[in-house]
Amino acid sequence: MAGRYGSSGGGAMTMTVTSTPEKDLVYTNCAYCSSTDLKNFLIPGSKHAYGLVADAFVFTIAAHEKIPNGQLGLNAIQRRYAKVSAGDDISVNRFVPPEDFNLALLTLDLEFVKKGTKDEQVDAFSLANQVRKRFANQIMTTGQKVTFEYQGNGYIFTVNQATVEGQEKSNIERGMVSADTYIIFEAANSSGIKIANQREAASSSIFRQKEFNLQSLGIGGLGTEFADIFRRAFASRVFPPHVTSKLGIKHVKGMLLFGPPGTGKTLMARQIGKMLNGKDPKIVNGPEVLSKFVGETEKNVRDLFADAEADQKTKGDQSELHVIIFDEIDAICKSRGSTRDGTGVHDSIVNQLLTKIDGVESLNNVLLIGMTNRKDLLDEALMRPGRLEVQVEISLPDENGRLQILQIHTNKMKENSFLSPDVNLQELAARSKNYSGAELEGVVKSAVSYALNRQLSMDDLTKPVDEESIKVTMEDFLHALNEVRPAFGASTDDLERCRLNGIVDCGKDHQHIYRRTMLLAEQVKVSRGSPIITCLLEGPSGSGKTAMAATVGIQSDFPYVKIISAETMIGLSESSKCAQIVKVFEDAYKSPLSIIVLDGIERLLEYVAIGPRFSNLISQTLMVLLKRLPPKDKKMLVIGTTSEVDFLESVGLCDTFSVTYHVPTLKKEDAKKVLQQLNVFSSNDIDSAADVLEGMPIKKLYMVVEMAAQGEHGGTAEAIYSGKEKINIDHFFECLKDIVRY
Repeated sequence: MAGRYGSSGGGAMTMTVTSTPEKDLVYTNCAYCSSTDLKNFLIPGSKHAYGLVADAFVFTIAAHEKIPNGQLGLNAIQRRYAKVSAGDDISVNRFVPPEDFNLALLTLDLEFVKKGTKDEQVDAFSLANQVRKRFANQIMTTGQKVTFEYQGNGYIFTVNQATVEGQEKSNIERGMVSADTYIIFEAANSSGIKIANQREAASSSIFRQKEFNLQSLGIGGLGTEFADIFRRAFASRVFPPHVTSKLGIKHVKGMLLFGPPGTGKTLMARQIGKMLNGKDPKIVNGPEVLSKFVGETEKNVRDLFADAEADQKTKGDQSELHVIIFDEIDAICKSRGSTRDGTGVHDSIVNQLLTKIDGVESLNNVLLIGMTNRKDLLDEALMRPGRLEVQVEISLPDENGRLQILQIHTNKMKENSFLSPDVNLQELAARSKNYSGAELEGVVKSAVSYALNRQLSMDDLTKPVDEESIKVTMEDFLHALNEVRPAFGASTDDLERCRLNGIVDCGKDHQHIYRRTMLLAEQVKVSRGSPIITCLLEGPSGSGKTAMAATVGIQSDFPYVKIISAETMIGLSESSKCAQIVKVFEDAYKSPLSIIVLDGIERLLEYVAIGPRFSNLISQTLMVLLKRLPPKDKKMLVIGTTSEVDFLESVGLCDTFSVTYHVPTLKKEDAKKVLQQLNVFSSNDIDSAADVLEGMPIKKLYMVVEMAAQGEHGGTAEAIYSGKEKINIDHFFECLKDIVRY
């Protein structure tokens, strides 16, 4: 009984390959042997004979008087793809087709025998009938190439798909051509063959590959975004033109990729251009279009569309797809009326671009891809349906996306055994919160630099390097994470500077406020109805508000933590300060979880008690930002600190905070607890020192202790902090008198 894919009957024959006996027989796709040898391949009870040649393809065997015994005549195409030459000995088995072996679907890729043949249009319906008639009862195998003649031209078809009804997909797909076989023709745009009247199925000739592996294209963590792009921009182009015309729709002509720098916008646009089967994409860096000559800039824009216009006029719906990629599109498509250069060039560029994309003579064979990280600068008209209507945010990758990106960048070193077994990419992905794709690539480069540096000797740089000993270890990656910091990450260094003396137990009141603020951070993570929570820490100057806010930021383990302080805005105008504050909030909206610390709000508002004077512009900006909800799936905690709560109350800022906590000065028992932890006083002097420190802010306490630790004549600080000596209580009281106000 024959198996599902046929079976060999009888023993294998070893035959010598020769050419097809006559030129006209080249187009039959049959293999030829002698009448004597033919008996070995005949199917019992049938006039058909089949041979499995070189365990690759099944050919119909026919007898010819010019072929001697022991030889098999194959044409050049058959020899090439069976990987044999004339004179070679090959194994040939009789092939017995199984039952129900007729092909239900046959997909064929067409090309000319002679490259460079002029363009030819073939009728798919007529050609399918011809193929079914000429190759009836022949067996086709996936990957097989067959040469044939049609209307005076020589063609080669490649079997891309051979599906037998009811048969599961397997590595070997083959079946017999019958009168009912459903045939689909495909042809690459570069082949010069245009297929007309094919209405049977979708044609995916728009793409060069049959399927996509994003990782092989170097794209990681963007699967969802790519799926959206495919659905919106390419799904309609996969189907034949008559389908879209029946649906009454036009193809998407433009898409906009926007998001933070380094997230893969340019990479995705570049790879989309490579995947498409149309003309090579035109890549335009925004400022390249500009010219100093009047009208030249608009002409440059028109020239970008010239090829597409000519193609549309000559080929109509069969025109190839023309892709134009605009990098940094915000440089030339700013909102009209926003520039004050007096020339109006930027407005003219936008007008010209709008006319070309969606004007009276709009093109249907163009795809414009724009990229920017400043979507807010673009003209609104450019983003309406019919123009750059598909707008996809390429945001920071999540943990799974970061893992994919790390796998892509470490794939080569893993294949070549340069990656140490202790490297845990899953752990690195978890640690690299808010890293962009470009920053993760930087991490890998940095880790490799550590590994390579271990193999070099600064004393002798000409010393040969042992390649086998190069190993990139987990320790190298951890060093690299400390070296390459994310632009949208936590400002750990700035936060640590806000608590130079560390954190000590300052008593029940401080602990209570700290725990409550940490609970707010937990609430932000899990809350569904409060995507933004604001908290104000108010109290006397030096009471530890900033240090507490910084500690919450560090301990919360949020991926984005930034501190806004007046010390980074010295000398800036009101509008510049507002722009900086808004930018921090805008950056925070790109992170799933974020904390912003507004340190010294009265300083940010330029408050002066004499007058009183303050910046109403900054005040209104903060009010708006503290009440504005973050984008969907983004959550934020804002912690403000102030020493002038009455002033904030008077301007209405206190009401914008969800919670307000009063951070008090130290009580006697609190001061005693702090001094015990510092361990710089003898046990007999701690109570006396604590008595006079009641009501003092923690920052002042540290200052007085540091002053007293220097001793009367200096030089005792090291001995005191190491525990060898203790502070003299009398000298401590003297230092305390120097601080007139606290």
